[in-house]
This record gives sequence, C-alpha cells and structure tokens, in this order.
Amino acid sequence: MHTPGRFLKSLLRGRRASPPRDFPLNGFKLVDGKERLEEENWEWYSPEVFYPVRLGEIFCTRYQVLGKLGYGAHSTAWLCRDLEAHRYVTLKVCEQNSPSTAREAAAYEHLRSLRTSHSGALLIRQLLDAFKIKGVSGDHMCFVHEPLGMSLETFRQLMPGNRLPKDLVKAVSKHLLLALDCLHTEAGMIHTDLQARNVHLRIEDETMLKEFESRERSDPSLRKVDGQRIIYESRGFMLPSKMGRPILCDFGEARYGPPPFVDDIQPYIYRAPEVILDIPWGVQTDVWNLGVLIWDLLEGRPLFTARGEDGEQLIKFHLAEMIALMGPPPINVLQRTQTSLSYFDSRGSWKASAAIPQISLEASENVLSPGDKIAFLKFLRRMLTWAPEDRASARQLLDDSWLK
Repeated sequence: MHTPGRFLKSLLRGRRASPPRDFPLNGFKLVDGKERLEEENWEWYSPEVFYPVRLGEIFCTRYQVLGKLGYGAHSTAWLCRDLEAHRYVTLKVCEQNSPSTAREAAAYEHLRSLRTSHSGALLIRQLLDAFKIKGVSGDHMCFVHEPLGMSLETFRQLMPGNRLPKDLVKAVSKHLLLALDCLHTEAGMIHTDLQARNVHLRIEDETMLKEFESRERSDPSLRKVDGQRIIYESRGFMLPSKMGRPILCDFGEARYGPPPFVDDIQPYIYRAPEVILDIPWGVQTDVWNLGVLIWDLLEGRPLFTARGEDGEQLIKFHLAEMIALMGPPPINVLQRTQTSLSYFDSRGSWKASAAIPQISLEASENVLSPGDKIAFLKFLRRMLTWAPEDRASARQLLDDSWLK
C-alpha cells in the first residue's frame, strides 16, 4: 500500500507519484498443482528460500511488480514501475542466504564507489537501488536495475544454427573487451562468469516495456497457485526494432581485491586451464573465458565439451581437448600445481586414460572464409594459452586486426 508520506515527498519534488496499477483478478490459465513451474524445477528449490513475489505487489512503497521476466538458480527477476521516478525498472529478488547474493551486493557497492571516465563503465550493468525484504524465514536481498532486453543466449537461439553473424560477433567482442578492461584496470574486479545469458542488450525504445505491461493486462501470465504462494510463468520481450548495445550483467560470482585467487569459478566448459589445475588465478581467466564465449557465439557450438564417448563430463576429457587444440602445456605451468600429476607425468607427458582427440582449431572452424579464418584464429590464440601470463589483456585485444 502506498503511503501519504510518499505522495507528500513527490509533491515537494514537483511531481506527484503515479497511482498503483490495477491487475486482472481472473482470465488467467492455471497450471496443475502437481506440475513444477519455472524455479520449482531446480533440485534445490524450496518455498522457504524463494520469495513469493506477486503481480501488483509494491516494494519500498515505490516499486510495483508488473510481470515476471525470468528466474535464475538463486533469484527471480521482475519488470516493475517506479511510482516515484515514473520509470520502468527491473527488480531481482534473491533467495535467502545465497553466497552469490552477498558477493553480488559487495561487487555492486564496489562498482558504485568508482569515479571513472572509462567508456567501458557504460557497458557494465549499474545498480540503482538495493534493499532487503522479510520472507517466511529470513531476509531476501533485492537489486533494482535499469531494464534490459533479451540476453545474447536468447537472441542467438532465434538465429540459424544458434550463430550470430560475424559482424555482430565483432561488435559484441569489442563491447565486452571494453567492459572487461574497465573491470580489470579501474575496478580491480574479475567477472568469472562470462556466458551468453549474462550479456543483455540495452533497450533503445521504451515501447517494448509498455507493450510488455499491456500484454500482461490483456493476456495474463500462466500461473500455479500453491496455497498462499503463486508461481508465474515468465514473459519475454518482443524483438526490438533496433539492437541496443550489449551490457555485461550478473556479478554474483565476481571477485575483487589483491590477486591471486584459488577457488573454483567459471561455467564448466569455459574454465581456464589454471582453474582446472588448481593454479592461483587472476584477471587473465576472464580473457580465456571471453575467447571461448566468442567461439561459441560465432560457431554456434562450444569449443570444448569435456565429455567422453559415454557423455560423462570429466577434467581428463577437458584437458585432452585442450592439448588437441593448443598443443601440450609447458612444463613450467604443470610444475605450479600438484593436481597436474593426476594427468601428466613428471616430464609433462600425458598419462590420463582419455585419448587426445584428432581435432584442430583450423579444422573445427567452419563458418569464416579462409582469409578471415586466419585472422580470427590468430585473435583467438592470443586469448587461449596455457600460461595465463601469455594471454593478451583486454586492452591489447581491442587493437587486434580481426576486430577492425
């Protein structure tokens, strides 16, 4: 419920707060109570740790929920109307006691403290507000952001072969390199979770937000009613008439502070060699991660699968693929960790039970013209090296000829 105090404050600022929207009380389809919907499909899902957001609900007397945008492993995302500022915002409601939530809150506070003119700062998702709400058995952290459009993951699924056009991949690469250069040099931060679903396109036309709200009114979202709890089906945005710039999002796995770090990071098939081999790591892991992501976007398939013939995903298969594509690791890299002795002998020879596949980067790349392939693979090899110190920095990669 909105309060007189909020309206008084808005009047003093010169503009009255918007009245809350009304939502349909019927006309929506219900899912069978025994069927799992959206976040309920996570093995770790529990009604006690996911907050039961409702359409029309108002948080902090100003953010009214208009529709569900999606859900993640530890949160749900909603399009809201900021009744005080008269604008659309996105609200991320996190589960209770998630380590990634604490990291994300700390990362955003760190980013907010920066005073920088770096152009890459505009390509990093900014935090507008943060607050906690009371749940059934504890507090939930909430983050308020500028609304963004579909993720690169969703966008590429609309393209033939799940591939982005070459020129778009180049543009995305430049923007992400700028964002990473800002993170690495200005914020001293490592993202550690670069994947297509964590890069969203900026919305250039607010019409698609108004259209989202209108559709929720005229065709209410599918939902499941479970006692006092309602689970909603997510609703996507329509395709934009103009593509916005890619924005780097989701800092729940970000690290900052003096390197090196030693914990496990990165999506499994995007992991850098030093992460796999338990070698202390730093900003260079993001460069490796970006290289593998760029391949994925261009080729429509992952560079590494880390799977054997039976489909089992293991480190030995991942390392075997790396050897096939990059050659054997330098002995001085293997000597940095005892973990390497599980896969290599003391002279650096491969001893694990996984066969080295008969593949190469040249044979694996099948989208580009011969001349473009040479330039692209040269660019890629500057990011994909066994030794982290041999990788080019984000700033150096921005000058690569393939991106021209």
